[in-house]
Amino acid sequence: MRRWRASIIDARGYLNDSGSSTGLGDVNALELIQGYVAVDGENVLVDGAEASLMAGRFTMDLGSRRLVGRASYGNATAAFAGLRADWSADAYGEATLFYTYPLQKQPTSRAEILDNEIETDRQNDDLTFWGGFYTSPKFANGAALELFAFRLEEEASPRAAPRTRRIDTYGARFFRNPSKGQFDFEFEGGLQTGKARNSTSAADRTDRDVDAQYLHLEVGKTFDMAWSPRLAFEYDFASGDKSATDGEINRFDGLFGPRRPDFGPPGGYGPLGRSNFVSPGLRLEVTPNKRWDAMAFYRALYLDEAADSFANTGVRDATGRSGDFAGHQFEARARYWVVPKATRLELGFATLITGEFLENAPNATGGEPLFGYVEVTQTF
Repeated sequence: MRRWRASIIDARGYLNDSGSSTGLGDVNALELIQGYVAVDGENVLVDGAEASLMAGRFTMDLGSRRLVGRASYGNATAAFAGLRADWSADAYGEATLFYTYPLQKQPTSRAEILDNEIETDRQNDDLTFWGGFYTSPKFANGAALELFAFRLEEEASPRAAPRTRRIDTYGARFFRNPSKGQFDFEFEGGLQTGKARNSTSAADRTDRDVDAQYLHLEVGKTFDMAWSPRLAFEYDFASGDKSATDGEINRFDGLFGPRRPDFGPPGGYGPLGRSNFVSPGLRLEVTPNKRWDAMAFYRALYLDEAADSFANTGVRDATGRSGDFAGHQFEARARYWVVPKATRLELGFATLITGEFLENAPNATGGEPLFGYVEVTQTF
């Protein structure tokens, strides 16, 4: 798949010091994201089962993609080097095991990024990510269950990010996909445990216990009428750090999950993320015909812990006196197949209207981001 994208952005607030919103997720010049060899097998362990073993560089989409997924929009997606084994059988479900070295995006300096410098991404044994994922066969009502366990190990080193952490993430997802005239649902949650340093400072030598959680709840219905409207209530929660001095880290780490589709368009717009975040919302989707679809989404934004920084913004009031209401986010998108199954046009926007926390916290800019984009996706 080849994607061309043009965007227009007014990101008042949440810009870096250079005045540009461009970051590691926007530029990765001439990078080999995937290059691997794979071996496929049939009737592995049981009759009718299919299996594959992959070695090299690759991207991964696991389950809902909330914790491990390929960015649909960013030019620099999460990728891994290592081994991946997949197995599936109709009567038993699907399973994935992997052991990888996450690619560390290069270059890292702002000047090199803005100049489109070509520098190959790196991987080394100071940063490893491994685990397993299982999806059950569908139950009688069309629902399915997913179970997963991931381990992230990072050692402070000049070759990797200067932080030491060993984080285990366990979770499950129970869901039924949307269907016309039916209710659908999705319940996903997870726990994080382990040990981590509280900062990237070389002077920080204290390992702290990790105790963090996340939750996604969604209930929707697709109505059997013109345009097949689907209305859904969503609720997202990700824990924040309760105290910088209690010896625990409670801020949930979103691992390698992309922001889309839960938190708005990525790229230059990205204040929301799966850390210190509480948000109920309503989503409306319509499909007038096979070539058109559109979506509108509203979220109310809160902090789980008032003294921790909000989501991805870096905005914080260590005293907790700026409150826990961050604001409102509105998002909309429309897509049209110019050439069915080949060329699709997409237009969208997102904006964040700030609440008391993003207006009053000591390092808040007071800006209200407004992001608009036009995209053409060409599939070969």
